[in-house]
Amino acid sequence: MSQLATVKRQFGHRARLALSPAEVLTLDGQAHAARTMWNLLHDWWTMLPKGKRSLALADAAIRQARKDLDWLGVLPAQAAQAVLKTYFQSWKNCWDGRAEAPNFKARFRSPMSVDIPQGRDLSIVRVHRRRGMVNIPKLGRVRFRWTKDLPVGKRANKENRITGARLVKDALGWHIAFRVQTLEAKPEPHQGPEVGIDAGVNLPLALSNEDHQDHGRPPRLPDGKSDRDKWLTPKEKAKLLRLEREAAHRKTFRKRGQQSSRRLQHTYDQIKQLRATATRRALDWQHQTTTYLARTYGVIVVEQLNITNMVKSARGTVEEPGTNVKAKAGLNRSNLQEAWRRTVTMLTYKLERLGGELVKVPAPYTSQRCSACGLITPGSREDQATFVCKNPDCGWSGNADHNAARNILHLYRIGHGTVVIPAAGRAVVRRTRGVQPAAAR
Repeated sequence: MSQLATVKRQFGHRARLALSPAEVLTLDGQAHAARTMWNLLHDWWTMLPKGKRSLALADAAIRQARKDLDWLGVLPAQAAQAVLKTYFQSWKNCWDGRAEAPNFKARFRSPMSVDIPQGRDLSIVRVHRRRGMVNIPKLGRVRFRWTKDLPVGKRANKENRITGARLVKDALGWHIAFRVQTLEAKPEPHQGPEVGIDAGVNLPLALSNEDHQDHGRPPRLPDGKSDRDKWLTPKEKAKLLRLEREAAHRKTFRKRGQQSSRRLQHTYDQIKQLRATATRRALDWQHQTTTYLARTYGVIVVEQLNITNMVKSARGTVEEPGTNVKAKAGLNRSNLQEAWRRTVTMLTYKLERLGGELVKVPAPYTSQRCSACGLITPGSREDQATFVCKNPDCGWSGNADHNAARNILHLYRIGHGTVVIPAAGRAVVRRTRGVQPAAAR
């Protein structure tokens, strides 16, 4: 295979670890040591004058701290070096304007993680169809759930290998995230059709050819409020409600400044597990849906949305208070629950791998313009779900999100698009241009 016909790909794969209670306590200790190492390094860095700050001095300070403090020694040496590397990189990102300055990591608000920077230390072996074994420093051999073929054993070489991993803990337990590097053949141009996609609330992903993707979970409750637990079953919702009431009741017995009881903390952990389960189900639906779309369509056109501005509060100020604040707050929660930005991110890298093309078009007027006559007539958008054109010569009616998806595809066809992922082997000449408020079809 020639060098021109291949492309290097780097991605991550996350798998759940099967740990005993003693192993969980060991990893918890390493994660707390890594967080404390970050905080000590941050204090050391900020207290020194700028002329005395250097990577070599910070490395020497970390080595000495691991020798002097036994509870810092539980962290593997390479993981401690990874903390230093991550901290120094965070300052570089701050100086380049890509992120804010690094700060103190709180015990309960910071995710627990331990880095394994060297892939050769993992010694991954597949045991059987559903399980694999991985070597974790200062812990030994640990089983993990095998859900994806990894370049290990005879399949591993200089181009296809695992470069490292990170241990991450969430409400469902400890997981390992592998960093994988592969060399793959360049994809051929995708021969699938073109389609426009509109992200909505009542219909999560409306397609211009009516191949709509819906997860079947209503965004609103009968009383009009946002359903934040729509990915849970009725039994799980009842359990969550019971746990929240128990937590509120037990919280009344805690005095101000007093540490939470173990029973209250256990109730909080159960609530976190249910929330994490709902998040996993939503993420799984997004992965399956975006994979289907990337495999089916060669060109996918989406809106260039500014999510931050869309979900701003309508509260206003004391001098000029806002209107319909509660309704806008519920709409904002429904919009955020659909995670549109994450959907576009998934489509981006999946289309790039399959040879497809992702195009973004300007968002103004796509939901107000009629896709049949091309005119913007006041009053056509009767509600959130229905579009009825008020043009006397048209009168087209249908789903509002479907109407917007047709407008999105039309903007791409007339040249109002910015190519994000160009198709393999295809010349790109389209660029964003101004959009007329009413363009006749």
